[in-house]
Amino acid sequence: MAEKSFRVEKLILVIAVILLGFGAMVSSGTWGLRWQMLERFIPKFSINQPQTPSPSQNIRIVSEESIIIDVVDRTSPAVVTVSITQTQRVGSMFEFNPFDPFSPFHGSGRTTQKVEQDIGSGFIIDSNGLVVTNKHVVSDTQSAYRVITKDNKTYSVLKIYRDPANDLAILKINPPAGGLPVMQLGDSDKIKVGQLAIAIGTALGEFRSTVTTGVISGVGRGITAGDPMEGAAERLDNVIQTSAAINPGNSGGPLLNSSGQVIGINVAVSGEGQNIGFALPINVVKDAITNFNTTGQFNRPYLGVRYKIVTKDVAVLNEIPEGAYIMEVISGSPADKAGIKQDDIITKLDGVRLSGSNAELSKIIAKKKVGDTITLTVWRDGKEQTLNASLASQE
Repeated sequence: MAEKSFRVEKLILVIAVILLGFGAMVSSGTWGLRWQMLERFIPKFSINQPQTPSPSQNIRIVSEESIIIDVVDRTSPAVVTVSITQTQRVGSMFEFNPFDPFSPFHGSGRTTQKVEQDIGSGFIIDSNGLVVTNKHVVSDTQSAYRVITKDNKTYSVLKIYRDPANDLAILKINPPAGGLPVMQLGDSDKIKVGQLAIAIGTALGEFRSTVTTGVISGVGRGITAGDPMEGAAERLDNVIQTSAAINPGNSGGPLLNSSGQVIGINVAVSGEGQNIGFALPINVVKDAITNFNTTGQFNRPYLGVRYKIVTKDVAVLNEIPEGAYIMEVISGSPADKAGIKQDDIITKLDGVRLSGSNAELSKIIAKKKVGDTITLTVWRDGKEQTLNASLASQE
């Protein structure tokens, strides 16, 4: 047994010497051997540990963050806060006169004071002092307004041009000698659902230059827009829906794409849900601005009716034609002068039937010019008749 044990020990010793010698030869490079050449014959073992993401996995996140920072840095100097100055009467004070027992309290009279409050947002479109905002932000014609830039410089609003057809207004201010930074306008017809959206404005009328981000959630929406801070509301069609947070006070501010171009004007927020905001498409604004730069006013064609679209299914159900059902005719308007009456249904305009994608009367009128004469086919009492109306300006 002792002899056998000795042989095993001797064998182990010989193997160890051989391995040491082989290792020495590989390390020294004898016969051209290298450890790297043997790696493929050695099985690799790993322990499951959290892996650090590779740089390529972080590119999208860093890129998106960098884009937002770059857009905000470039555009925020052209975003402004709209402030209102109102005169309010302060409650009367009463004083006690111990020497007048018949009239112990005397009113000292009411006093008035000016109150200033940030109520909305806007952005500069012309270095000579033109600022775009929502019409409902500056709806009070008896109050004075101011514009405050990001660097806290204040400018008095000299004149306000309100668009009668859209929730849009242009404010005129006196620019500094070097002019003002200007926002670049994009193309809202090219936006895609899911693309990045950045909103800048004075959230809640308190937090200036607030930045929120989201995506374009939908296009072509119809809403009743307004601002609780102003108490105004109106019906708007074909607006952009976004998940970027739009709060009271954001009204009139820009909705931007990843290139820093304005694709919409923030106009409203849904009171029934979260992350549902709306903006006017900038192309609607661009048309209005072009018209304004040409005429100095929002000179739009005006028919003077309030209507509701009669869709195909409603028409079939009620045995009436498709078209624009007239709910109200404005007294003295072109429609009134042409003989259009309440409960009429306008079925054709210049021979084109109002149905399907061509059913929106206001969009067709908007393509006309002030002074144009249009031919209307009207369904009344089961019969059609033709009327002519001369479009006027709503200004």
